[in-house]
Amino acid sequence: MAQSNIKVAVQKFGNFLSSMVMPNIGAFIAWGLITALFIPTGFFPNENLAKLVDPMVKYLLPLLIGYTGGKLVHDQRGGVVGAIATMGVIVGSDIPMFLGAMIMGPLGGYIIKKFDQFIEGKVKTGFEMLINNFSAGILGGILAILAFLGVSPAVDGFTGALVVGVDWMVAHGLLPLTSILIEPAKILFLNNAINHGILSPIGAEQIRTNGQSILLLLETNPGPGLGILLAYCFFGKGTAKQSAPGAAIIHFIGGIHEIYFPYVLMRPLLIIAAILGGMSGVFTFVLLGGGLQAVASPGSILAILAATPGNAGSYVANISGVLVAAIVSFIVGSLILKTGKQTEDLDEAARKMQEMKGKKSSVAGSFTKQQGEVPASVQKIVFACDAGMGSSAMGASLLRKKVKQANLNISVTNTAISNIPSEAQIVITQKELTPRAQNKVPDAYHISVDNFLSSPEYDKLIDQLKNDHTTSKAEEEKKVSVENNTDSNDGLLKEENVFLNQQFSSKEEAIRFAGSVLVKGGYVEENYVEAMIERDNMTSTYMGNDVAIPHGTEEAKKNVLRSGFTVIQVPEGVDFDGEKVRLIFGIAGKDGTHLEILSGIAITCSDMDNIEKMVHAKSAKELMTIIQRN
Repeated sequence: MAQSNIKVAVQKFGNFLSSMVMPNIGAFIAWGLITALFIPTGFFPNENLAKLVDPMVKYLLPLLIGYTGGKLVHDQRGGVVGAIATMGVIVGSDIPMFLGAMIMGPLGGYIIKKFDQFIEGKVKTGFEMLINNFSAGILGGILAILAFLGVSPAVDGFTGALVVGVDWMVAHGLLPLTSILIEPAKILFLNNAINHGILSPIGAEQIRTNGQSILLLLETNPGPGLGILLAYCFFGKGTAKQSAPGAAIIHFIGGIHEIYFPYVLMRPLLIIAAILGGMSGVFTFVLLGGGLQAVASPGSILAILAATPGNAGSYVANISGVLVAAIVSFIVGSLILKTGKQTEDLDEAARKMQEMKGKKSSVAGSFTKQQGEVPASVQKIVFACDAGMGSSAMGASLLRKKVKQANLNISVTNTAISNIPSEAQIVITQKELTPRAQNKVPDAYHISVDNFLSSPEYDKLIDQLKNDHTTSKAEEEKKVSVENNTDSNDGLLKEENVFLNQQFSSKEEAIRFAGSVLVKGGYVEENYVEAMIERDNMTSTYMGNDVAIPHGTEEAKKNVLRSGFTVIQVPEGVDFDGEKVRLIFGIAGKDGTHLEILSGIAITCSDMDNIEKMVHAKSAKELMTIIQRN
């Protein structure tokens, strides 16, 4: 358990570092291209344009990292203070301060966040802007001075020690040994801490002084993964063999290394192939003088070629290193696949990979098993979400209406994933929750949706059900699922719980506002608010059609005192994980007494015309009337 916790902690740390760097990769690429083109040894040497190189790597890139790190912690104010604090480490050093930015950016965001929490509710009306601006300036200035005097020299010393260590390893031919750490780290999603925390900053300094860096090839080399996928192409079995060619193209050309991880997890011994391939590739890079003059992201062969210095020797060295790594990992991987019993379950390996990653994987869906046809004689459809309180109830309401319109006698209910009945024939969940639902009822037909309010999967399912349906007593079950819980619905939606023309800087602020209304109204205990934040972090409560329905986790049901709603109109919108939300329905559900009104909200919000009317409603009564008409 302790090892697992350590691994999770390192993964989170690595993901946080990656979240500071990845949004700014375009800037790294721009710097790399300008470097490759216009420095004295570049493709088109130009003394004037080459003047861009040093300011970009010394000021632009660290400031972007510092701003992004601060914004991750405390949105815009955190970003601004993080950038001010980062300026201290930049001015205090002669080397690119990527590491310093990764320290001061989040620290600046954290300090201003704590300050804002401390003064919350204590600032007199009319003084908000004054306090906000001066607090950011004063705290940012203090942090910049501390960074200049203390953090910058410390990071200078640490970076210098790392550079000396790398030079020593290169001089003694030990650099290939780094693959023993890096290749397993990639499979375990621990590579971000190594790549973005250490390799890229030192690599940038080497580029500045030597024109290129071999360190930028250590983790990005696609050769080891390519060799393993090619081994599956020839010696794999079943789905793994069939899917390996496509995965090889995505990995090698697209640069998405994550796609080969499940293949290794199916046969853990293949990590030996990855390590030996990586070591061989690094040895070749060292032997032939390989290196990159810019960060290659993603780790595609095209990105590596684009970042290779413009001379024949460098191209030969880098291409050779990739090919040698691929050949060695292919040979070793083939021997492993040909010997011993192969028990290949690619779908299970992909799910395991996603669990190890700790968040949704962009490629895990590529391995999901294709399901057969919709079951014959369907009697029960279940919508499932984490708590069974909000999103699943709304989805079930919409599908129930469509089922009724199609004259199908099918029960449509909603529940928490942990309570999905074993007799469920069709289970509908958000994509992120589908693996959990599949583990709960593996024999059911599973449907994943992104948008509970207007998913095309609903009409597709209805058409399929019309083609093969037999009547049953399920209609009674359908009525029970809602009607048994409608006795206490009167008065749940109250005018004093409707808030118009609200503005929020982040989804967390919006969710906390909704939660505070429920607390003040006596619907929930105070700790329910944190459960609402936790629930949205698990799976977004964005429902589609500019609507979000923040509510608590399944465990937080015990903190609900009685059912209640709050409706929050946000005309300018607030960002929910990249989606604009203009209507927020905060939910507290007790014993299903909220389901009828939630059903009405779902049906109302499925029509964008109604959304526009509610967003532009001039009074709480007008907004409530739009909902109650449905």
